[in-house]
Amino acid sequence: MLTLHKGPAAFGVNDISPFCLKLETYLRMAGVPYTARMADFGKAPKGKIPFIEEDGSYLGDSQLIIEHLKRKHGDTLDAKLDAAEIAQGHLVRRVLEESVYWHIIQERWVSQEGWRVYKPVFGTFFPPGVGKFVTPMIRRGVTKAAHTQGLGRHRPEEVLEMGKADVSAVAAVLGDKPFLLGENPTSFDAALYAFIVSILAFPVDSPLRKYTQGQQNLVRYCERVQQRYFAGGQK
Repeated sequence: MLTLHKGPAAFGVNDISPFCLKLETYLRMAGVPYTARMADFGKAPKGKIPFIEEDGSYLGDSQLIIEHLKRKHGDTLDAKLDAAEIAQGHLVRRVLEESVYWHIIQERWVSQEGWRVYKPVFGTFFPPGVGKFVTPMIRRGVTKAAHTQGLGRHRPEEVLEMGKADVSAVAAVLGDKPFLLGENPTSFDAALYAFIVSILAFPVDSPLRKYTQGQQNLVRYCERVQQRYFAGGQK
C-alpha cells in the first residue's frame, strides 16, 4: 500500500498545500489505493511535501510521483490524449505551479491578514511550543523566496493584475467543458482543481479571491471535482 505523506486539511479542502492536494486528487482520479499521514519533514527526500513511501522507498515531488505512478500502475487518465492536448495540459499546469502558486504564497504568507489565518494551521506541523519559534523564521524565508522569484518585488495592485491574468487564462482554456481537456478527467485536472480551490477556499476575502469567485466556470468546476472525488471526506 502506498503511503502519502501530506499536510493537514483545512478551509474545507483536504490539504493546505496545493501540491499535496494535486497529488491526492490524482490518486483518487486514477484509483490508486493509498493511506495518508501527516508528513515528517525529516523523512522527505527533497525536504518538501508531498512525498510517498512505497515498497520501502521514498519519492518526492508531486509531478515526479505522478509520472512514477503512471509507469507502475498504468496511465488510465492520459493514455488517449494526443500531443496537442498533452501540450495544452502541460502549459496550464506550469502556469498554475510556477505562477499561480506564488500568488497563493502572497495571499497566505506575505499578506498580514492572510498570515493571521494561515499561521495557526501551518503551526500544526510542529510539536506544541515549537511552532511559535519556528514559524516566524520560516515565514521570513518564504517571503524572501517570493522576492527572489520576483512577484514579491511588485506593488499589490501589480500583483493583483498578474494574478487576474493567470486566472483568466485558465478559465478561458477550461471554457464550458466538464474537465480541462474535455468530457473526461486527466492528470492535468488534479493540478487545476488543487490550485484554483486553494484560492477559493482560503477564508480571506482578498481581491484575487473575489476575482476568482467571479469566474463561475472555475467555481463550478471545483465544486464538481470536490463532489466527485472528495465527497467522502479525508482518508
